[in-house]
Amino acid sequence: MNHFKELHDELLCYLDPEHVDLCRQAYELAEQGHSGQMRRSGEPYITHPVAAALNLAQMRLDYQTIMATLLHDVIEDTSVSHEAVVQAFGEEVAALVDGVTKLTKIKFESRAEAQAENFRKMILAMVKDIRVILVKLADRLHNMQTLGAMPATKRHRIAIETLEIYAPIANRLGMHAMYTGLEDLGFKALYPMRYRALKSAVEKARGNRRELTQRIEQDLQQALDTLSIPYESVFGRQKHLYSLYRKMRQKKVAFSEIIDVFAFRVITEDIDGCYRVLGALHRTYKPVPQRFKDYIGIPKVNGYQSLHTTLFGPFGVPLEVQIRTRAMDSVADNGVAAHWIYKSSGADVNEAQLRAREWVQRLLDMQRNTGDSLEFIENVKIDLFPDEVYVFTPKGHIMELPKGATPVDFAYTVHSDVGNSCVAAKVNRRLVPLSIPLTNGQAVEIITGPEAHPNPSWLNFVVTGKARSNIRNFLKSQQRAESVSMGKRLLEQAFSELSSDYNKVPDESMEALLRDLQVKNLDDLLYAVGIGNQMPMVIAKRLVLTQDGDAFEASSDGGPLAIKGTEGMVIHFAECCQPIPGDNIVGRFQQGCGILVHSSDCLVVNQGRTSPEQFISMRWDEQVQGEFWVDITVEVANQRGVLAMLATAISEAESNIGNISVDPRDGTHNAVTFSVSVLSRTHLARVMRRLRANNRVTRIYRNKQGA
Repeated sequence: MNHFKELHDELLCYLDPEHVDLCRQAYELAEQGHSGQMRRSGEPYITHPVAAALNLAQMRLDYQTIMATLLHDVIEDTSVSHEAVVQAFGEEVAALVDGVTKLTKIKFESRAEAQAENFRKMILAMVKDIRVILVKLADRLHNMQTLGAMPATKRHRIAIETLEIYAPIANRLGMHAMYTGLEDLGFKALYPMRYRALKSAVEKARGNRRELTQRIEQDLQQALDTLSIPYESVFGRQKHLYSLYRKMRQKKVAFSEIIDVFAFRVITEDIDGCYRVLGALHRTYKPVPQRFKDYIGIPKVNGYQSLHTTLFGPFGVPLEVQIRTRAMDSVADNGVAAHWIYKSSGADVNEAQLRAREWVQRLLDMQRNTGDSLEFIENVKIDLFPDEVYVFTPKGHIMELPKGATPVDFAYTVHSDVGNSCVAAKVNRRLVPLSIPLTNGQAVEIITGPEAHPNPSWLNFVVTGKARSNIRNFLKSQQRAESVSMGKRLLEQAFSELSSDYNKVPDESMEALLRDLQVKNLDDLLYAVGIGNQMPMVIAKRLVLTQDGDAFEASSDGGPLAIKGTEGMVIHFAECCQPIPGDNIVGRFQQGCGILVHSSDCLVVNQGRTSPEQFISMRWDEQVQGEFWVDITVEVANQRGVLAMLATAISEAESNIGNISVDPRDGTHNAVTFSVSVLSRTHLARVMRRLRANNRVTRIYRNKQGA
């Protein structure tokens, strides 16, 4: 019981005795479960959950959260079962414990996949109860405090994970104290030498500036006393080490240029006092233009509220001052946890709690639209931006977006359906490109269309995880639909070549094949055929044999597969031979990608004729759509202005230039290779005739690397 004494004393400060006793019972079960287990540091394992629980007790978390923190490793690391926790302490505590328990019984292909899947599980638990993440953060904080006993490689991995995921989550939930603690500990583990050097420099600078800091504090206090403005305290605040390091890296400046900024905080009695203090400070020291932020009127996305101003202090030194109430200060430090701090007193401090739930709900929506856990965790990392941009909806509501967000991000933040049907955007009543970054104070209106759908190019500029996951989800569903359709076309053609009919295959024959191939349904089979994972001729032969029961011979009655050139993600055109409409073509199945179209005379095709089942006869549809890129080389005399003349000739032939490369030959002639867009073989011939009409052109030919 010695390990529980400090925690017990802390709990008695704010919990009822019966709740403290329940925490003691949870401790006893954890102590029993972890009996004989030791940490790498040599301490009994029970010291870890007790220390994590103490962190949360100092934040005044409720008794159920404290119990779950004490028990958070028992299901994963001991013989204590989930059912035993339910029986002893109820479903609520057991659900919190289960939310932070890793998936140890499932085999993963890699550590990254295991990490991502465990994180995904925790997010789903967070949706039901936000306290899950508070337990996890307390667990991670103590692990970081005792990281020194770990091997160097593990320290490095855990530190990166903390800086990339857990510290930003704490920041996103408004838990500043937890956030700065995790960042500084991660910094210390990842860059120990830099940490020590920066810490030493900060302590030295603080000693040298003590007199000036005291004078500024006195000036600020005097200004407030003179105007009889009530306040609780004025004090200098310290920036944590990792934020200083990050600033030095981002701005590429020396420590002396960063540390020159003096930071102070003023705590007032109420909101009215905050604005009165601001006026008094601006009368004492001149404010720096455009360096004032009102986070009381417009709170940050994590619930943070404060007034920020920058002043010209004595001797011209810049002063950063934060002005807030005691309640705001507590929310700034504890964020979502402040809800429980003020719960007993009846104070309505739940802004961070509400915003946290909104954020967690957005994570849930993101998770639903993301099939892969690794992709999900990357989207979450993208979503953990510290800087916000505040814009207005047409009805005047404020929307918080990460810095760099575009109208498309705004559309998806409003609703997934709005993002999916977005066609244009107005910013301050003017049409703007969908890729333009938004800035503070803009009014944004999204124009939608019933037939509109996400554009793949949006992935190049969206910054929110929700937008990215929704766009990718749409593209995946589109690819599947295209692949299923292509798979059916390929099977129908294969049946035709075997003088049979795909539509007359008995249901029992198809079901038997699906069972044999271990495929859930017909669409999954067609999808596998469409992306090249199953050969259509092989599937057709098996079904025909099952259907007829006799041997057969392939027929030549079935015509080649017609393509229009716009089959999207299922049909790809080979770079080696660059086929264009009018060329004789053949298709080659590319596993996982669909069909790769080659020219019939391509060397790649001819080398692979030993596996005929991988190839499919193809022809161009009469109504071919789209433009096709092809390389042509023009040998031309090396004279001034000749390149411009060639480009003009290509333009006059109604073709675009994608790329140009010049190869000097003998000093008097150059070989110029153009990548040009054409509609067909006929169009290419027209482009080449235009070029050949120039008397400086000595030779012209089409490049076909595989031919």
